[in-house]
Amino acid sequence: MKNITFLLLAFLIISCSEKQHDLIVKGHIKDLKKGTIYLKRISDSTLVTVDSLVINGNSQFELQSDLESPEIFFLDLDKNSSEEDRIAFFADKGITEINTTLKNFVFDAKINGSEQQKTLEEYKAIMSRMNHRNLDLIKERFEAHKSNDTAKIKELDKESENSLKRRYLYTVNFALNNKDSEVAPYLALSEIYNARINFLDTINNSLTPKVKNSKYGKELQLFIDKIKASEK
Repeated sequence: MKNITFLLLAFLIISCSEKQHDLIVKGHIKDLKKGTIYLKRISDSTLVTVDSLVINGNSQFELQSDLESPEIFFLDLDKNSSEEDRIAFFADKGITEINTTLKNFVFDAKINGSEQQKTLEEYKAIMSRMNHRNLDLIKERFEAHKSNDTAKIKELDKESENSLKRRYLYTVNFALNNKDSEVAPYLALSEIYNARINFLDTINNSLTPKVKNSKYGKELQLFIDKIKASEK
């Protein structure tokens, strides 16, 4: 009986001492036999590894990290070659599941996790269509230069300028419509950081208290304060 009591007590002590991680990232990489998976985040403008796993036969993985508030993380795959692939995702506390393939590590990635990730994917879907048109504009402008068609070049330059304005305005409107999501300040910092200060201010002032107190909410406030201080 004493031995049983001792074993139960030891089990409870070990269980209580185990660290509970805020974020768990798990999934499967089809056809991966060997390589190393890295979970990374940005700290002080530097990409740092928070966890890693060596894959040797079993392509399932599970990685962990602490997490104070929702933020962008990165899943890197080092296939023992000069090529490095990286999947970016918006993580929140809990489990994020990422399933993909070795052949198309980034493009085949299916991410199931935070509400912030769903919001970010919605934004990226619209921006992808805008980016396709921008690629067409670059090609058309190249052809116009080859044929020395100055009228066409002028027309394409104007369309390119208007396209940039639409991109900025769409991002601002998207952030305002998602003021209760940490994606809003993240987009302000990553997509339109060089926009007019009144755009950034409008987004910042619309944020809910919870989002204002998040990682990107605080960073956006500091960014705006620095801009205003430099303009004095």
